[in-house]
Amino acid sequence: MRPTQVMMGGGESPVGKYGKFLGGWGGFGGMPQKGIISYTLSANRQNPLAGTMHAAIFNTWRRVSAQILYVAPPVLIAYYSMSWAIERNHYLNSKAGRQEFAEE
Repeated sequence: MRPTQVMMGGGESPVGKYGKFLGGWGGFGGMPQKGIISYTLSANRQNPLAGTMHAAIFNTWRRVSAQILYVAPPVLIAYYSMSWAIERNHYLNSKAGRQEFAEE
């Protein structure tokens, strides 16, 4: 069974009472509409990456400065506690540390 011309869509083939079914794709053959304004820019005048480096730098600064107070204190606490633990471990495994805690 073959689909009818109407089901095949808006081609340029003649169909119906007036010789065609609404016209080709997008061209319905009626009066042009009023009040529709479209602006275009030539492809060689477009700059899709305009301002991306500037925006990236300042957007990164804005996001980092907003989050620094949530991230920095835990990082500093972890860093200083780890450095204290490493220093304490070196002392306890040294000659002086072993002598100090030998009687325990």
